[in-house]
Amino acid sequence: MLPTTTQVPVLEVTGIHKQFPGVRALSDAGLRLYPGEVHTLMGQNGAGKSTLIKVLTGVYQPDRGSIVFAGEAIAPRSTQDAQDLGISTVYQEVNLCPNLSVAENIFIGRYPRRWGMIDWRRMRQQAQALLTRLQVHVDVRQPLASFPLAVQQMVAIARALSISARVLILDEPTSSLDEAEVQLLFSNLRALREQGMAILFVTHFLEQTYAISDRITVMRNGEREGEYLCSDLSRLALVNKMIGAAPDAQELPANGQQAAQAASAAAGEIVLRTRGAARRGVLAPLDLVIRKGELLGLAGLLGSGRTETARMLFGADRIDSGAIEVKGRARALATPRDAIAHGIGFCSEDRKHEGAILDLSVRENLILALQARQGLLRAIPLRRQQALADHYVQQLGIKTASIETPIGTLSGGNQQKVLLARWLATEPSLMILDEPTRGIDVRAKQEIMDYVTSLCRKGMSILFISSELPEVLRVSDRIVVMRDRKACGEYRRGELDDSTVLHVIAGEGA
Repeated sequence: MLPTTTQVPVLEVTGIHKQFPGVRALSDAGLRLYPGEVHTLMGQNGAGKSTLIKVLTGVYQPDRGSIVFAGEAIAPRSTQDAQDLGISTVYQEVNLCPNLSVAENIFIGRYPRRWGMIDWRRMRQQAQALLTRLQVHVDVRQPLASFPLAVQQMVAIARALSISARVLILDEPTSSLDEAEVQLLFSNLRALREQGMAILFVTHFLEQTYAISDRITVMRNGEREGEYLCSDLSRLALVNKMIGAAPDAQELPANGQQAAQAASAAAGEIVLRTRGAARRGVLAPLDLVIRKGELLGLAGLLGSGRTETARMLFGADRIDSGAIEVKGRARALATPRDAIAHGIGFCSEDRKHEGAILDLSVRENLILALQARQGLLRAIPLRRQQALADHYVQQLGIKTASIETPIGTLSGGNQQKVLLARWLATEPSLMILDEPTRGIDVRAKQEIMDYVTSLCRKGMSILFISSELPEVLRVSDRIVVMRDRKACGEYRRGELDDSTVLHVIAGEGA
């Protein structure tokens, strides 16, 4: 059901501004949501989607702007305020109690009562009725944990409907569902749409966007880029609007070009291969080959499966099916320690939470991976720690007053260099770099990429992930393009450019 020219939005957000210390999260952001439609909110990481939803649901209060719901101005001060108004949210992670029954989860905090006691019979009947509305037929007396994630997601939606919501916000609801479970969810969303529900659907999956959406609002850099009928916006146009202006295609300095060319020439024996490696609901079966001295780039939008691939290869997330071979032998990479033992290093994109320990010194941060490989009972002598730290501070040009300086006091670029040094100290045969240059200045970025390509000249293999497509195109010997959790194409150097790679990402061919 599409809005007509005479319809009034059930929810209209206008001119929303939100500033955090040193960060402008939203600037003149807006959104219109009509009854009986699925409206998808799209944007890259950092576009402001999550912040806007938190403003709508009372988690954050805007600095400026207005929210009009059902014709009246509102200013929710908490999620409870938003729910009382009729705005309900289902988050990416199912935020329920797995040890309680399905019925208890639907009515937790709002149990129907009779003579001051919980009316268990009425609660179960109402829970059953809500789930039947969603085409879900389960025993509501059973613990929530006994059901698959898709059913748990439906229970969360049933809870949202139980408060008589007029607006249902779904924040990345399909991120952990497989294809069949996604189709079940979409079937229910279409039924709710036909009943007049206004649904705001937040996702980063292109195929799902076009499968369920009536309209799309694109956000970029905290602002609303535009609002479009889904039928009027091609996949390529959507990708361009999310990314913004055509990326700068300027050439690398000569030394960067030479390093990349040398890396290509050095590619040789297979260091790592995956054969149908997959994680249910997270990553489709993947066949991947990485050779010695090769820089393999992974390109794609946020949520395409790049980071999930990196975590799988490093043992941070275990595969459900398929196999991973390291240097010709199948290996069960069940933990990061297994990966480290087989010569694999990993610089995570989340520098603060999965990388640097901010209160520890440069030296202490730098030797962590090496110490983990040796084990706690074989402490690295202090003199060797100092020698390693001094060596890499000089090699990578890390600007620090001392190797004993807390890493938290360093700039982002220098922190990233320390984390790179942490893995180099283990002498890996394969280095996985997930967004190694995010959030650092141009000079530090160039220094890191020059050093990375020089490592390939010396025979190290690199798996390189970056949201900056020109960077991936410039340095990669081969590029695997990912879309919607699966690899959708493999290309050699020169086969893609700034324009054609967007076509592949959008699913419109190269």
